[in-house]
Amino acid sequence: MVRFLHPLVWGVTYTRLLHLWLPMLVVSLWALIDDTKLWVPAAVLVPVGLIPAVRTGEGVQARLLLTPGHEDSAFSVAPSATWRDRLRTVVWLELRMLLGASTTAACVWLPILVVVLARLSLGHRADDIPVLRDAAPHWAYALLIPLPLLALYGAVVALGVLATAGARALLGPSAAERLTALEERTEQLLERNRIARELHDSIGHALTVAVVQAGAARAANSPEFTERALTAIEETGRTALEDLERVLGVLRETRKPVSSRPTLADADRLLESARVSGAEIDAEVTGPLETLPGPVSREGYRILQESLTNVLRHAGAVPTRVRVAVAEGALTLEVRNPLPDTWASAARGSGLRGIRERAALLGGLAHTGPDAGEWRVRVELPPG
Repeated sequence: MVRFLHPLVWGVTYTRLLHLWLPMLVVSLWALIDDTKLWVPAAVLVPVGLIPAVRTGEGVQARLLLTPGHEDSAFSVAPSATWRDRLRTVVWLELRMLLGASTTAACVWLPILVVVLARLSLGHRADDIPVLRDAAPHWAYALLIPLPLLALYGAVVALGVLATAGARALLGPSAAERLTALEERTEQLLERNRIARELHDSIGHALTVAVVQAGAARAANSPEFTERALTAIEETGRTALEDLERVLGVLRETRKPVSSRPTLADADRLLESARVSGAEIDAEVTGPLETLPGPVSREGYRILQESLTNVLRHAGAVPTRVRVAVAEGALTLEVRNPLPDTWASAARGSGLRGIRERAALLGGLAHTGPDAGEWRVRVELPPG
């Protein structure tokens, strides 16, 4: 029983009631002018609903009064963009007026019926109600008083639920609006994924170099080697801080232009960082790097960075071959190193997945895994 009465303490029950009462203010004003033509307000709603901005107003009211406190609402607040949206708005206005009239009638006549039943139970006649005008007063009418109260309660709750369902169906986003929202959501997810890859590649590379250099310096027990290792750690850390600041700038919506991101023209510092870490890098570049389209060059840099990071992380300071070939704006990048003992875990890492995702976004191909006793990363990116 208590659960049945819960809607009585819900604020949404009364905000929905207010939402249904609002159109009745106009009807009441018109009734003072001519109470014989109450169809006129309903007819006026047809041209009103065709106004694009009316859909925005109805959507805002529905969000505030039908589902208060819910930010992720199913109601559109955009103006009508198509004739279908305008017709849906007209249907909603007519439905809202119909439900509002039903709610008003329930809220007026059911309380009056309660008063009449109470008067009959107290020995007074009910001359104001034609149906009960001939009813003889009797105390038993007091037993019927809860019925109209329950009917009023049910009407208010049910009509509020019907109004909410109708608004969701008629004021909900159109197909074009849903497509636009889906595209925006997709763009947000892609941006978040790109930022995650940027942080993984940049910070992961810096930490890997720092760990390898620190371990090598401790094992070498050489002041000169320690000095070089500290210098490499400092330079790599400084680069990582610059990348971190740039990514944080994106998160703060004060992003630098995309052109500020490193490209393959800056690949020398990656190769030098790996060399200082002890890896023997055999690098060969053929073709003009400066002719590469911006997106291809930037993603190629990150792919090379992640490939060298994986070499240092899983294979250590081992001989590594790097081949970069540019031809007519297309890029072919290959990194080979001795097959590490931990190649199975390396194959499951998120770095290789990021390499494949970067290549796929540019319409390219990425091959990673064992090949002829070596670990190979080969990426082919078409012209942007």
